[in-house]
Amino acid sequence: MSRSDRFLKACRMEETDCTPVWLMRQAGRFMAVYRQLRERYTLLEMFKTPEIAAAVTLQPITAFELDAAIIFADILLPLEGMGIRLEFAEKDGPRIHNPVRTDADVAALRMCDPEECLGYVLQAIRLVRSEIDGKIPLIGFAGAPFTLASYAIEGAARNFIRTKEMMYENPGTWHQLMDKLARTVTAFLLAQARAGAQVLQLFDSWVGCLGPADYGEFVLPHCRKIFLALKDAGIPSIHFGTATADLLPLMREAGGDIIGVDWRTHLDDAWRRIGPDRGVQGNLDPVTLMAPESLLPRRVREILDRAGRRPGHVFNLGHGVLPPTPEDSVRILIDLVHEFPSRVISD
Repeated sequence: MSRSDRFLKACRMEETDCTPVWLMRQAGRFMAVYRQLRERYTLLEMFKTPEIAAAVTLQPITAFELDAAIIFADILLPLEGMGIRLEFAEKDGPRIHNPVRTDADVAALRMCDPEECLGYVLQAIRLVRSEIDGKIPLIGFAGAPFTLASYAIEGAARNFIRTKEMMYENPGTWHQLMDKLARTVTAFLLAQARAGAQVLQLFDSWVGCLGPADYGEFVLPHCRKIFLALKDAGIPSIHFGTATADLLPLMREAGGDIIGVDWRTHLDDAWRRIGPDRGVQGNLDPVTLMAPESLLPRRVREILDRAGRRPGHVFNLGHGVLPPTPEDSVRILIDLVHEFPSRVISD
C-alpha cells in the first residue's frame, strides 16, 4: 500500500498496512528551513503569499515520510474577512484589536466569501495539490466556532471569563455570533475541498474549558451544522480539541469521521467513550519528542498497543509540534509508527 492510500483509508476506517501518521504544526517553527524563511517575512506575509505558504507546507513532506500534508495557514484568518482587526505579534501571538463583546459588534460582523477573503489560502492549496497529487493527501482546516469566538471576544487573554459571560448573560447574542462563525467556517472548508483538500480538520483548541452541559447547549448545535455539510459533500473530516476527555461523546455527536484525542486520556479509554463507529486521532504528548531518547519508543508503543491495530487510528500528537523539537525525534517517531508491530521495541 502506498502513502497515497494509507491516511485516506484510515479516515474511512478501512484496513491499512501500518498506522498512518501526520503531526499538527508539522509545517512550522521546529524546522530550520522554516526558521530561515521566517526571518524574511512576517507571518501574515507568509500566509497571504500562496507560493510561500505552499513551500512551507511542502517542507516537512520533503524531509519526512509523513502520510499527509496540512496546508500552512492559521485558524484566525477568516476573522479578518469578517471585519476583525488581527495582528500576529512577534512574541505574544495573535491579538484582536476590535474585540466582539456587544450585540452591535456581532451584528457588524460580515459574512465573507472565501474566494474573495481567503483566496490566498485556496490558491496555496491548489499549488500544493499539484505538487503532491497521487503521492500523499492534503488536509485543509479551519477553527471551530467556539475557539474563534473565544479569540474574538477575549482579544488576547485566555481565561475565557468574557466568553462565558456572553454565553450565560446574552445567549441570544452568543448564538448569533456562533451562527455567523459556523456559516463562515462551513463555506471556507467547502471551498478548501473544491480547491483540492481531501480531508478537513476542525480545530476546537480551546473548547476544553467548557463542561459537558455548556458544550451541549452552546457549542454542539453549531458544530453539528458544519459536520453535516461536510458529510453531505462526501468529505472525510476530523474533529479536534484538547482537554476534552469528558466532552468526547458530545464531540462524536457533533460530528467528524475521526475524533482527535489529546495525551490526557488513554487512547483506548477515549475510543470507548467515542464509540467503535468513529476513528481516533492521537495522542502523544508533544513534549515526549524532547524527552530522553529511551522514552519515545515506549510511549509510541503504548499508544499503538492501546489502538490494537483497529482500523481508523491516525497517529498524531495531542497538540502541535513544539518549536524546540529536534527534527531527528520527528524522524524517529515516524519510523516507529510505520514499523509497528513488525519492529520489536524493547524497554
